[in-house]
Amino acid sequence: MRRVSRIVTLEPPVLVLADGQQAPDTLLSMCERAQIPMFATKESSAFVIDVLRAYLSKHFADRASMHGVFMDILGMGVLITGESGLGKSELGLELISRGNGLVADDAVDFYRINQTTIEGRCPDLLQNLLEVRGIGLLDIKAIFGETAVRRKMRLKLIVHLVRRETLERDYERLPSEPITQDVLGVPVRKVVIQVVAGRNIAVLVEAAVRNSILQLRGIDTYQEFVARQRKAMERGS
Repeated sequence: MRRVSRIVTLEPPVLVLADGQQAPDTLLSMCERAQIPMFATKESSAFVIDVLRAYLSKHFADRASMHGVFMDILGMGVLITGESGLGKSELGLELISRGNGLVADDAVDFYRINQTTIEGRCPDLLQNLLEVRGIGLLDIKAIFGETAVRRKMRLKLIVHLVRRETLERDYERLPSEPITQDVLGVPVRKVVIQVVAGRNIAVLVEAAVRNSILQLRGIDTYQEFVARQRKAMERGS
């Protein structure tokens, strides 16, 4: 009987033969009797294991649904949150018109695909749709084209919209430490933006994203300002 190497087993029972191996008759008979599916591939066992690990980690990942508008803004996955009536969808529409992409509106499905990564997708029922008050449902893909929508993005930033009184009551004007929000056990950077008539919120959101990109690269403007202030005080003394 030919020796079969590199057999990958899954649960529920499935056999995958890699490296172009041929299954011996005895193994085929055992699988038929036990009703165990068998697959064979010419790919290497390392490749098969990597593919299966990635697939299974996503399939069995912890998941949660959150309310908001999830977008690709300047290449970063950004969730826009806030209480009802603050104009999240209108903001999303303006950001789309500025060249950014929509992932999901209203309800977003998030999956923790590994220890530090959260991936967001749109429920099938809401695919490509954005609801704008007074207009109704908009098919973003049909209006703006395929480049205006994304199938999924990794969550890197939460932009939380608040009213003026909420900002003054609950948040510091210049927080000394970065704000984070827990999503499926992973801390995600958070920025709070006050919604006031006359403010260009889309520009502020893009500026917040650019600043977050700098922080991820190790450039912290606030800490640089604190250091500059400290040097000025030392020279004055």
